[in-house]
Amino acid sequence: MPTHALPRTLVAVALAGAVAVTAAVPASAAPRATSHHSTHSATQDALDAITRGGTPGVLARADRAGEVWHGTSGVADLRTGRPRLPRDRFRIGSLTKPFIATVVLQLAAEPAYGLSIDDTVDKWLPGLVRGNGNDGRRITLRRLLQHTSGLYDYIDDDGFRAKFTGPAFLSHRYDGATPEELVRTGLAHEPLFDPGDGWSYSNTNYILAGMVIEKATGNSYATEVERRIIRPLGLRGTTVPGTSSSVPGPHGRHYSKLYVDDPAARVHDVTDFNPSVSGASGEIISTTRDLNTFIRALLRGKLLPPVQQQEMFTGYDLGGGRTYGLGIRSQTLKACGVKVWGHSSEVPGSLTRTAATTDGEHVFTLNRNSDWGDPALEQAAVEAEFCG
Repeated sequence: MPTHALPRTLVAVALAGAVAVTAAVPASAAPRATSHHSTHSATQDALDAITRGGTPGVLARADRAGEVWHGTSGVADLRTGRPRLPRDRFRIGSLTKPFIATVVLQLAAEPAYGLSIDDTVDKWLPGLVRGNGNDGRRITLRRLLQHTSGLYDYIDDDGFRAKFTGPAFLSHRYDGATPEELVRTGLAHEPLFDPGDGWSYSNTNYILAGMVIEKATGNSYATEVERRIIRPLGLRGTTVPGTSSSVPGPHGRHYSKLYVDDPAARVHDVTDFNPSVSGASGEIISTTRDLNTFIRALLRGKLLPPVQQQEMFTGYDLGGGRTYGLGIRSQTLKACGVKVWGHSSEVPGSLTRTAATTDGEHVFTLNRNSDWGDPALEQAAVEAEFCG
């Protein structure tokens, strides 16, 4: 099981970048697919490098200036040799976080809910965050969304890892967990720092954010994500599966070495597992098309009014040209100085990266159907797409 390679995203099991919501883009306005390989040759070379590094297959999509480019390398299924296809669905892990943060910010923009991102967690979930130095009266919703709460990441818990990584994963892949259980796992540890005094990526934050959405609306966070984002944007390949262990619709297989640190470790098909161990921190399934559509709409202010838009994209400085806003991160690419916003993710058998220019004009998503390998290869693909 990885630790912090791709920001500790949901690695281990399930794991482990007025509210104006636009209507779905009509077919006549949809970007046309292109095969301008010459303009994406550097990106394609980077995808091929990922499969040469041992990943079975990689899939990518770039949207820019009304045109679409699809890139693939390797296979979707090691048994049949079926290639990866542009419409394939895959588990997106921590790219769930921008969806959850968007819903929380939409609620903050709607007076009927009486919610502010500067409310304490205790206001919405009284008494839940207590013990071992943890105190929900000192943690705001903003600190949850920006990972400045200090709360321990439940996926780093030794007991959790013992159950959901290595060979044990195969025995427990369908077990699942409730949000309350995941929060208790995180709260069994002392906080890493006082609220607001530092930054540390913690999936516990987003499990709590999902619980706040449910308390404020009376609906599941899945229902709110579906009605506020998925349906209005026409994200036909995106689902919030809950406890369903399967990946619906067309999809390739997801492969894992179960985080065993051995290049010769056996490869397992981990496509099916209960994603409730990720919950609001990483359970969504999507496609490259849908992720590009969502991130573009988000960057262009189609999902949030100006005040909440500014809140989301005000980043905590992580150094090295990187910041973390509310559920979304930025990076200034060293190769060319272009600033991109997005997120990365890791779950068993699937690693995903989405990046977009600040104006949303150029959006790029790649997914590889494995959870091992050098994360620098994905970074190289992003650099190639935006700088090559």
